[in-house]
Formats: sequence, C-alpha cells, structure tokens
Amino acid sequence: MFTIEHGYDATTVTLVDDGESPLREDVIINTFEDCITVTQFDPSTDSAQQVTLSLAQLRDLSAALDLPEGVYQIRPEEG
Repeated sequence: MFTIEHGYDATTVTLVDDGESPLREDVIINTFEDCITVTQFDPSTDSAQQVTLSLAQLRDLSAALDLPEGVYQIRPEEG
C-alpha cells in the first residue's frame, strides 16, 4: 500500500509494508525540485535515517531496476 500527497514545495509518497510478517517501517519519499529524500525510522537507533538523491541518481536508479548485472552510463540523446 502507498499514499501520495502533494504539498506546496514537495510531493510525498509513503510506502507502507503491509505484507507478511516481519514488517518493516514505512518508507517516506519526498520529491523536491532538485532532489528527493528517502526516510525510514530505524527502531534499533530510535531515529529516522535519511538519504538524499539527486535527480540524476534517481534517473539512474530507475533505469537500474530493469537491467541485468553490469556497469552502465546513461548518455543524453543526440538531437
């Protein structure tokens, strides 16, 4: 299950782990104009852990989900 909320400066997607136990904490993804943040509560440290990705890193991650093992570089399309 997931939710999508549009705010003034960000779109927030929350991924809820509603599968079989053991369940993981929700993952919160905030999309800004120039980056995205991925946040998840870590019960072992009792704090939220956050990762910030550039839009280029997000593009590469999206492409990587459908590719086999290897090293890749996305090049701009030629005119």
